[in-house]
Amino acid sequence: MKVGVAGIGRMGAAIAERLLLQGHAVTVWNRTQTKAQALARHGASVADTPAQLATSADIILSILTDATAIAATYDGPAGLLSADVKGKLFVEMSTVRPATQQALAARVQARGAAMIDCPVGGTTGPAREGKLLGFVGGDVSDLNRARPILEQLCRRIEHVGPVGAGVSLKLAINLPLLVYWQAFGEALALCQPLGLDTARVVNIFADTSGGPNVLKSRGPTIAEALGGKVPADVTFNIDSIRKDLTTMIEEAQTLGYDLPLAARALECYDTASRAGLGDGDAVMLPVSWLKRRQ
Repeated sequence: MKVGVAGIGRMGAAIAERLLLQGHAVTVWNRTQTKAQALARHGASVADTPAQLATSADIILSILTDATAIAATYDGPAGLLSADVKGKLFVEMSTVRPATQQALAARVQARGAAMIDCPVGGTTGPAREGKLLGFVGGDVSDLNRARPILEQLCRRIEHVGPVGAGVSLKLAINLPLLVYWQAFGEALALCQPLGLDTARVVNIFADTSGGPNVLKSRGPTIAEALGGKVPADVTFNIDSIRKDLTTMIEEAQTLGYDLPLAARALECYDTASRAGLGDGDAVMLPVSWLKRRQ
């Protein structure tokens, strides 16, 4: 199948690599062309513009930073929707507000194309292994068209409602995890006087009700970070988490809710970012918290 991937950040690149390994003809585009060019070594074609990408593909996946990036990529002078996209299918995978996805879907449909939103759970490792979780919003018929691709990327696909529903669930699922990194740092502060080996402490937490699945999958990395080794492979950086927490808080406010825990966690992430850790992996948040004493 001819597949286009717009947005070659860490996740976009991993998704494109997975699709190439599955034998698809993949064309990629990124605002920073050097990131897209890196995939050419794996067999991808590189489009000069989003419009060229849309022309070359039957199904177009986009995974972009925020609503501004979505607007520029889809609606710019050489954007995806400036091409003849009639009959094509867009799979929008960005983590943004549901209203952003709904408005985009209307613009896509006005051009004679179809769109589902399908943000995913998981990081670059599961993306390369086809073990992501896909949360889909959109028409069932459009999801069925996308299934051959999504089933090669995801170990589980959940259709949860109309366009925008996918990202609503993604925001909800990510919220406890993002807050957990701060809670874990605070919990570790209580363990400091014990002088225990960091790997042992992480292992104990992972085997209790106080440890989510992420401690099982990333335990060694977390232990190394607590021991002073900065993770070489950044899967989800602190500034990206700040963006997602802000999105969660804004979305909750439109629904009439406050998110006090998320808001306080965001303040802690903001502090870590100001300390120069914005590009650092999420595991650096509990590490940075342990360095802060009253």
